[in-house]
Amino acid sequence: MSCDYRALANAGVQKLTPYQPGKPVEELERELGISDSLKLASNENPLGPSPRAVQALGGLLDQLARYPDGNGFALRQRLARELDVEPDCITLGNGSNDVLELLARAYLGPGRNAVFSAHAFAVYPLACQAVGADLHMAPAHAADHAMPYGHDLEALAARVDADTRVVFIANPNNPTGTWLDSKALHDFIRSLPGTTLVVVDEAYCEYVEEADYPDATRWLKEFPNLVVTRTFSKIHGLAGLRIGYAASSPEVADILNRVRQPFNTSTLAQAAALEALDDTAHVQESVRVNREGLAWLTAACRERGLGYIPSVGNFLSIDVGREAEPVYQALLHHGVIVRPIAGYGLPRHLRVTVGRAHENRRFMEALDQVVGA
Repeated sequence: MSCDYRALANAGVQKLTPYQPGKPVEELERELGISDSLKLASNENPLGPSPRAVQALGGLLDQLARYPDGNGFALRQRLARELDVEPDCITLGNGSNDVLELLARAYLGPGRNAVFSAHAFAVYPLACQAVGADLHMAPAHAADHAMPYGHDLEALAARVDADTRVVFIANPNNPTGTWLDSKALHDFIRSLPGTTLVVVDEAYCEYVEEADYPDATRWLKEFPNLVVTRTFSKIHGLAGLRIGYAASSPEVADILNRVRQPFNTSTLAQAAALEALDDTAHVQESVRVNREGLAWLTAACRERGLGYIPSVGNFLSIDVGREAEPVYQALLHHGVIVRPIAGYGLPRHLRVTVGRAHENRRFMEALDQVVGA
């Protein structure tokens, strides 16, 4: 008996193109028979996780037969103190990606739409399309704008209609590294109807040192339709444990927790996140390494006449002056993994994670060989 199982799937799922993660080191070395590869593709912290978080994991290995705390009591209490909100404002996720999926499941579907910007995080349209929602993508700023390829808030607002249930804002945005200042973002949120959730994705917020960069969690009491998502995958270095969260009104959090899987965050992830929050020295060192590395990479691009999108994250998108895919492939043969972002509408750009000083130099040396060839 034969059957077209693709045709049996939900219509939105049939049209999805699966998310393509950064190439793993192990896969590259297996394919090319090389070693000592360098991965700068997934915006991971080159310093790794907090030593305190790693130490906490060892004491929990004998508890792995037990289910985790499904409500994440201790972590939610700690995050509530950090953000000056009530614990019932916090929803934990298997990474912030999980929380974005929960928002789509809870508030979107056929006859409803979501609004997001061109060049924004690929998960936004994937999550929305999977539940049958319509997608309204607004054009981003032009390449010659003061914030090239960044979110155009006027264009986003123009695509909001009576059926818009979610607007996604990445601040800063991945893969461009662009950002919105406090007044612009606040005015935008205030302009939207209360029936439209504004999801501000702050996955990279801890890296930003701009004076007018907003902490959107400070506006939660003012805007009950605001949801702020964050992750422990980036500056806290816990990408392998998958832990993130949303901060929102208690009413929105209640809805998200109705669709959340009961044990979506593990015992290990919760314990590591608690320690990571308290290890401010690790966060500060991560910011310093990123600041110096980003400055070095941008200076190296200017010296070589390479364009780039000014970034406040822990990555830089570089215009290699030609189609980027062949450059990416050539870099793999040098044992350097970065990220081509043609799928984000930037076919000439490669996104490179800011690494340690020797990693940044190795990337640039490999790029010199490839682009100069």
